[in-house]
Amino acid sequence: MQYIAGKKWILTGIPILFLTGSLLHFAYELSGKNILIALIAPVNESVWEHSKMVLWPVILWWGAYCCKCNLFGAIRGRWLTGTGIALLTALSVMPMLYYFYTEAFGVELLWADILILFLSVLTGQLAGLHFYDHSSGDCGKAAVLFIMMTVLLFVFFTFRPPHLPWFQDGSTGVFGIGLQ
Repeated sequence: MQYIAGKKWILTGIPILFLTGSLLHFAYELSGKNILIALIAPVNESVWEHSKMVLWPVILWWGAYCCKCNLFGAIRGRWLTGTGIALLTALSVMPMLYYFYTEAFGVELLWADILILFLSVLTGQLAGLHFYDHSSGDCGKAAVLFIMMTVLLFVFFTFRPPHLPWFQDGSTGVFGIGLQ
């Protein structure tokens, strides 16, 4: 029973994660550039910062179910593996699709960016579901380590990003929160 409820939770998350990610796009500006909000919301228009629109909703959505249902043993391991895969997939799909369409066609379109967010969430959730369905749960600890390291990188690079195009706001030239 809990297994089917988990699958339903994952699929229900697709529109919720998309809407939450979309709202996160505006959170930093609406907060008056609050430093705490900078940790969870994009602080500029860089591809890296926009990945936060996937990062936090995915972690919180999968984490909420894990806590809500008090998962244990192999089920918990499979759930954590699914979480890590959902996050890795969504965070990988977003820049790949963005750079593909902007470089291949030489344009940047708002509707395409919105579609990319949706496709990133969709593929992440479906990949996570696949691993939840088919993994043994042995990778749960590795998934938690991956999630923790990813969160630490996002926090660190908000304030001290490398000076690479992925981290640069294309319209302002600013990297990260612009404190450098």
